[in-house]
Amino acid sequence: MASIYSEQYQLLIKKLRQARRDQGLTQAAVAERLGKPQSFIAKVENGERKLDVIEFIHLAQLLSLDPAGVIKSMMNEM
Repeated sequence: MASIYSEQYQLLIKKLRQARRDQGLTQAAVAERLGKPQSFIAKVENGERKLDVIEFIHLAQLLSLDPAGVIKSMMNEM
């Protein structure tokens, strides 16, 4: 099982963070759209909290990313 410290998980978080930044969204804006506190996004991006699969799908879609595409591209980079 991959931990939040694994290379794969860090790559996933990097992709999500970059997508957020590319869209000019703050952590607070993303959190508001998810109905979560800003600290939720901060903890995910800082590696203090691991996303479950449903949270990942919602976050990816909110960032206009195809969840399956993110995983596929991540696997190609490994």
